[in-house]
Amino acid sequence: MTQLVAVKLLDPRAKMPTYGSADAAGADLYAVTDSTVTVAPGETVLVHTGLALAIPQGFVGLVYARSGLATKQGLAPANKVGVIDADYRGELMVALHNHGSESRTVEYGDRIAQLVITPYLTAQFVQQEHLDDTVRGEGGFGSTGSK
Repeated sequence: MTQLVAVKLLDPRAKMPTYGSADAAGADLYAVTDSTVTVAPGETVLVHTGLALAIPQGFVGLVYARSGLATKQGLAPANKVGVIDADYRGELMVALHNHGSESRTVEYGDRIAQLVITPYLTAQFVQQEHLDDTVRGEGGFGSTGSK
């Protein structure tokens, strides 16, 4: 399934999102920096992409970590998954957090995250005095077992 998403280049150096393979769900997002950005251990920095998106109504943009960047360098979105609502028209920026013990660098053109465009449902929340019973009930946080 293909969905058209309008992209505005806010910086002439910005790169359009790209898919790494024919079946990739996430499109790579690229850093737009004026110089090398150093991310110290435990630090979070906002990295520009130079892009603004017009995500269609009924869809959301989800910004995920790139697996190689996260596992090899410890850099991943600080909020774990960034949410880009359909009505947002500002610059897409990635809050990269360094989970590692060494400083890492980001340079212009580095792939810093991946963007997944997906449909969503809007819930209608209804207050109730009682909820239906289930086998699990109120069990949570490992209550179903560890293996």
